Amino acid sequence: MKEYYENRVAVVTGGASGIGLALCEMLLSLGAKAVVMADLNDEKLKIERARLETTYPGKVMGIKTDVAKQENVSDMIRQASEFGGGQIHFLFNNAGLGLVKAFDETTDTDWKFAFDVNFFGPLYGIRAVLPIMRAQGGGHIANTASGIGFVPMAFQSMYSATKAALIGLTGSLRYELWDENIRVSTIIPGTVATPIWDATGSVPESAITPEESARGILKGLAANERIVIITEDDRDGAINAFHPEAARGMDEYLLNVARKRRKGEVAI
Repeated sequence: MKEYYENRVAVVTGGASGIGLALCEMLLSLGAKAVVMADLNDEKLKIERARLETTYPGKVMGIKTDVAKQENVSDMIRQASEFGGGQIHFLFNNAGLGLVKAFDETTDTDWKFAFDVNFFGPLYGIRAVLPIMRAQGGGHIANTASGIGFVPMAFQSMYSATKAALIGLTGSLRYELWDENIRVSTIIPGTVATPIWDATGSVPESAITPEESARGILKGLAANERIVIITEDDRDGAINAFHPEAARGMDEYLLNVARKRRKGEVAI
């Protein structure tokens, strides 16, 4: 796996915490030439960049970025390319929001914000990085989706819809860009103990660590997997989501989740 990332330049959105931070640290440990951490949380970004810089001097850059704004993303990619000597080999569109809310409580503004961050953010990154990857002869784009994209859950209609759209975009581009030596993969990172659970007040017992997720992601990308699925739970969900023989069981499972969430319980 190391040879796939060694001496490469990577950009990670949402890079100051959770899976994104774990990816940055692991890429550096695998010998990446340069890693750009993009995040909206400027304070956290500065702290983590400084920490990594002590171990990997000259290899880490932090850029405050609002992925919901195209000009922010384009400028970040430009700066990242300059830092990487004109190259970007990997783009991890990892930034995203969990968006837990009953449908009846959502507004058009909520929905626009949801798509701006979870869907258009990655789209802006792809548009900005493609000219660079084409000029250098290839690259790899990894879009962090979620198992909820194929197993939608109650009270997460915005999250489900945005991640399903991202899965569709990523799958289509994989084959559109294949012959240009630009790989495109969907990431299903698993239920991970990250700040995305802050809104619920508790992390599920089944959650894996960001490091476990990052290790699986990098291994799957090195193998050029179409959809990198980290956990067995998500693998089972992917297999059964649209399987006719599993329809009744899926209904029972998802209805149980909905009823628990309606009572204010954490259920996945």
